[in-house]
Amino acid sequence: MASHMTANRALQRQRSSCPLQSRRNVQRCSRLHVVAQQAAGSVPPAWNKRVVVPEVQPRDTPKPFSVLGSTGSIGTQTLDIIAEHPDKFSLEALSAGSNVELLAQQVRQFKPKLVAIRDASKVQQLQELIKDVSPQPEILIGDEGAVEVARHPDIEAVVTGIVGCAGLLPTVAAIKAGKDICLANKETLIAGGPFVLPLAQQHNVRILPADSEHSAIFQVMQGLPEGGLRRIILTASGGAFRDWPVEKLSEVTVEQAITHPNWSMGKKITIDSATLMNKGLEVIEAHYLYGVDYDNIEIVIHPQSIVHSMIETADSSVLAQLGWPDMRLPIMYTMSWPERVNTSEVTWPRLDFSKASSLTFKQPDHAKYPSMNVAYAAGRAGGTMTGVLSAANEQSVQMFIDHQIGYLDIMKLNEACCDAHQKELVALPNLEEIVHYDQWARRWVKEAVEGGKFKPRVAVQAATAAA
Repeated sequence: MASHMTANRALQRQRSSCPLQSRRNVQRCSRLHVVAQQAAGSVPPAWNKRVVVPEVQPRDTPKPFSVLGSTGSIGTQTLDIIAEHPDKFSLEALSAGSNVELLAQQVRQFKPKLVAIRDASKVQQLQELIKDVSPQPEILIGDEGAVEVARHPDIEAVVTGIVGCAGLLPTVAAIKAGKDICLANKETLIAGGPFVLPLAQQHNVRILPADSEHSAIFQVMQGLPEGGLRRIILTASGGAFRDWPVEKLSEVTVEQAITHPNWSMGKKITIDSATLMNKGLEVIEAHYLYGVDYDNIEIVIHPQSIVHSMIETADSSVLAQLGWPDMRLPIMYTMSWPERVNTSEVTWPRLDFSKASSLTFKQPDHAKYPSMNVAYAAGRAGGTMTGVLSAANEQSVQMFIDHQIGYLDIMKLNEACCDAHQKELVALPNLEEIVHYDQWARRWVKEAVEGGKFKPRVAVQAATAAA
């Protein structure tokens, strides 16, 4: 990579000899990276420690959207919202991966102008399934198709529900086209923050968080005066193993790890909840979204998942957003902001405090959740390190799902990959470098396991049983 970099970009590499896995050195090492980053240049947050609410302008027509990842969890919930509130929202374009049957159903229901499918081999099948739809949508394929969906000329905003770095390129295209971003793709900020945020500022684009925790923060920050924010407190359910002793974690199976006690989510995010990596990544997102120092972003275990996150103000008041664990609310709020949409009590049950009478909180156990230390260290290092952590984690989790490694190996691989990246860290990466190191991290994890460099610490019981 260094061979084709200019001298200026090479100077942006920040090197350090202190390993990430050395717990005593994490804070010292991380602060050195922060100083180096500040010297190279700062990254403007999406919302600088406060949210200024614009005056609500009445609309005569529904707000037009496109949806990236329409057949995934975020995408299907977004389309449910559009279907329930056709007076507020309309769908102009959508993209999906390979679930052609569900995509065809969505096309028949919403009749979008443009459809993109990543798997080119499914185009003919899609055409056959929607041949009687009138008018026929334009159909595009691959990453280029997703880009066109993201920047469709008839939309005002795009819901980014594509998982992984695949969602970064269409999001960048949408920003360049002046479309607001309803952000449900973590990699946009975790990997792309140093590039995406200045770009959004340049194009006067608003990044609106669809994640439940960041939506909660976004909501309670509205109306804060300048200098009014002291601390962000992210709540975490604790995941599937919050009540397990640390000693039993070596016995975790895939089937146990993909079962969440509170939320209905996909396999990957459910496993991230179990390891608390999802919360570590949300710490990085909170830093990029709101411009708060890592020292002032905390994680607390809240098993009931009723308080979705909190802020502490300068005068020590604590403000929180509460509700049943339902991803539709934060998604809809990104779509309607600054308005509030009146919802039905039948489909959107109201919070009943008599049924949520017990709200408990406790500090997370660092022995049970070592991913927190790695995430904070990666965040303080900044630059390409956060994207490397996210990509390594995605690859490690998939290898766990595929029974190639054990549960505890996920965290070990993530940490080792970040440690290996320190000598090549780029403080202010361009888009090419962000994508390059995302792919590098995935290859590093895969080759470390398959090449024998990394030996799984535990027996993969599910794979043995399957054999």
